[in-house]
Amino acid sequence: MTASQIIFYILSAFILGTAVLSVTTRKIFRSAIWLLFSLIGVAGLYFWMEVEFIAAVQIVVYVGGIVVLIIFSLFLTQQSGEVMAKAPVVRKIAAALAVIFGFALTYMLVQQNGFEATGKPFDWSVEKIGNSMLGTADNGYSLPFEVVSMLLLAAMIGCIVIAMKAKPEEQQ
Repeated sequence: MTASQIIFYILSAFILGTAVLSVTTRKIFRSAIWLLFSLIGVAGLYFWMEVEFIAAVQIVVYVGGIVVLIIFSLFLTQQSGEVMAKAPVVRKIAAALAVIFGFALTYMLVQQNGFEATGKPFDWSVEKIGNSMLGTADNGYSLPFEVVSMLLLAAMIGCIVIAMKAKPEEQQ
């Protein structure tokens, strides 16, 4: 086993571990922090693949933008320290079955298609990424980029609506 494979397995274990902790913890603020660590691990995986631009975008957009927005909206709801309700057993069983089904489908896809290494160098320069993001042809990402910006706008409007909700009146 090479050092590169060991680094990959360490990063993968970190990402999966923090993602599982993000989903299973009952404190909502801790869940957001575990999500932050998981997204940082994904950025580390991009750095490991030597795609520095995508790693920087991962850190700026997801770690610096989305997670901060989530934490900000949690603090606005006055429930950041509350313990979330325990999930029913049926939901836990359904989640476990979904995970097993997802792993089975992934395994079948890998077995069917092979996904063998080509040996070609990975060439994703900033110029190539920029042309793809601005392009409207088959390999262009202009429309998905606009859809994501609409999603962020909807999330910000949702945060404003949550923040403007009146506090429950205190009983006397």
